[in-house]
Formats: sequence, C-alpha cells, structure tokens
Amino acid sequence: MARESIPSKMSILGHPIHPMLIHFPVAALLMLIPADLAYLYTADSFWARASLWLVGVGTVGGWVSGAIGFMDLVLVREIRNLIAAWCHAILAVMLLSISTLNWLLRIVEPHDEVVSPWGLYLSLLSGLMIALASLLGGLLVYDQAVAVSPDKMAERRHGS
Repeated sequence: MARESIPSKMSILGHPIHPMLIHFPVAALLMLIPADLAYLYTADSFWARASLWLVGVGTVGGWVSGAIGFMDLVLVREIRNLIAAWCHAILAVMLLSISTLNWLLRIVEPHDEVVSPWGLYLSLLSGLMIALASLLGGLLVYDQAVAVSPDKMAERRHGS
C-alpha cells in the first residue's frame, strides 16, 4: 500500500468525481448482457429496445466518467507515474470503443437483427473488459491510495 494518499484534482469538496460517476455506466453495460439474453430467449422487441438504451446510457456515461478520470491521469504526476493507472486507462478506452461500436450498430440496424450474434458478443466482451478495468481501478484505490482522503489514510495507520 502507498504510504500517502494521492489526491484527485477532479474532485468536489475532496470527493473524487470519477468514482462517483463510473457506477452508473458500469451497471448499464453489465445489465446489457441479461437484456440481450432475454431478447434471444423471448424474441420480445422490448428487450432489444432496452438493450439500445442500456448501451447508450452506458457508453455516454462511460465517456463522461472516463474523461474525468483521464484528466486526473494527466494532471496528477503521481497518478501518471503508476503503470496500473495507464493500464486502467487503456482498458477503459478499449471498453468504451467496444461499447460505442455496439451502440452504433444498434442505432443503424434494426434492433432485432443486431442482438444476435454481434450485439451479444460485444456485450459479453464489454463485461469482460469491465471486470479487468475494475480490478485495476480497485488496485489503484486500495493498494496505491489514489483519491483516498488523507483522513482515511490516518484511520488506516491508526487502526480506527
């Protein structure tokens, strides 16, 4: 674990913005998998429409959250020096590229034709990329103390 915390420049009253925002796009992109499977199982176009909305919300929210995380990466030297931060950023860009493609395919083509096979494949690949990026994000917070408040670091040191 890092000896001192690495503060986020992109924060509100000391609370980092990127971790606040990332949960919603992650949830939307992960829920895309069961929505695609529900469509394949039922052939109900509701699930294809739900998938379109989930991938849209996940992609747009991911780009917003990712832009804020990227600003921390380039603005904070200590974060820039961490290999895990660069790996996390690269995986996030790959994930957002895949989800953008998934969304664009669903907008351009009729919903029903896209879900199988490409939509489901891209949704599953996005889920895998989320898992990998999340592991690295957790490593940054819990092992490297990126964006952990100094008060929380003091609690860790004193066992409170």
